[in-house]
Amino acid sequence: MYKIYKSCADGVDELMLDQLEKGIWIDIISPSMEELTEISAATGVQLDYLTAALDDEEKSRIEWESDQILILIDIPLLRSNNDYDTLPLGIIITANCIITVCLEVNAVLADFNSVNYRTFSTFKKTRFLFQILYKSATLYLKYIRNINRRTDELEQHLRKSMENAELFNLLDVQKSLTFFSASLRSNYIVTEKILRLRSTNQLQHLIKMYEEDEDLLEDVIIEYKQAIEMVEMYSHILNSMMEVFASIINNNMNLVMKFLAGVTILLAIPTVLSGLWGMNVQVPFHDNDYSFFIVVAIATAIASTFAYFLRKKRMF
Repeated sequence: MYKIYKSCADGVDELMLDQLEKGIWIDIISPSMEELTEISAATGVQLDYLTAALDDEEKSRIEWESDQILILIDIPLLRSNNDYDTLPLGIIITANCIITVCLEVNAVLADFNSVNYRTFSTFKKTRFLFQILYKSATLYLKYIRNINRRTDELEQHLRKSMENAELFNLLDVQKSLTFFSASLRSNYIVTEKILRLRSTNQLQHLIKMYEEDEDLLEDVIIEYKQAIEMVEMYSHILNSMMEVFASIINNNMNLVMKFLAGVTILLAIPTVLSGLWGMNVQVPFHDNDYSFFIVVAIATAIASTFAYFLRKKRMF
């Protein structure tokens, strides 16, 4: 599926593929190979550039030819049940248009619509590119803060009960932070490379940067830096938290084993005495009418003595 947009004075017009004009934006979401072939033929963009973002394992990078440039980044994605993931987003700039390619509808491009038409222009391709990068960076920051709040909630639950479900939720949070960390570092390298390439003669006709554009790119780099620092900090906190809870679980298990060992010792005392007095031989108090109560009293006294010493040893 794809849609073609063009900014105008009072909104955003939607065009057809046979109505291509200069200054358009082609938004491609989960396309078929036939659609990509049609777009490639109509725009002159390499098919490899259009399919690059359709591999969910593709890494962030920049590639360019004399008449087109591909900027591939990872964008954050919120799935169900507070599960976060990343997804490649391809941004292709040519002399006449800007093209975005992604496997799924995403929050990064959702705000660039007819309602917010005053905030972007399809004619200003470089600024539009940096606005997409900035939106991606701010979404990372938003989701990282949400992950931190989720971690605090899980910590409070784990303080009350060590349930497996909460531990698995912590594992999911740690996995999300790992994905974010790798993607943010790759995206940061891409933005740094764009900053270095801004004065390259080969790309000046594709990426035309004015003072406002440079300020926006610097803001993008700052946001990515902040996101990377936050991910590192929260990952360290989460790792420490999981280590602490693992130690608590082991300690609780040791306490249970100590308690069971103490109970086993105490139960063994009356068992041994009852076994001795149950033999078919002459035993003390065998002719006493109160022999049963005497044996019980002896077992209770010995068990109580052992219980006292075990208590002193903190086995109860």
